[in-house]
Amino acid sequence: MARSCRYIAEDTVGQTLDSCLRQRQMRQAVERNLEIIGEALSRLRASDPDTAAGITHVHRIIGLRNRLAHGYDDEIEDALVWRAVQESLPALRAEVEGLLPDFEP
Repeated sequence: MARSCRYIAEDTVGQTLDSCLRQRQMRQAVERNLEIIGEALSRLRASDPDTAAGITHVHRIIGLRNRLAHGYDDEIEDALVWRAVQESLPALRAEVEGLLPDFEP
């Protein structure tokens, strides 16, 4: 999760929604990394519900992953994805990175 958060942050520096939409590969990379994050949170929720509950908006993140992966509603709202990247991802990254010392041997 931390790695995917970092990749998205690095790939979107200086970008706007419009510029991201014009770059198919960037859009696909962002969406793929959001899927990875959501899948990891889904697995964390199954294996360690208490830790997962400490992640802000865990259910919404998993829901976004499901929409991206399964194409619910036949279309992804690009503005919603971009807002998640710009507004929610930095907080998620900080929360995930804060958990890492707890899981290292």
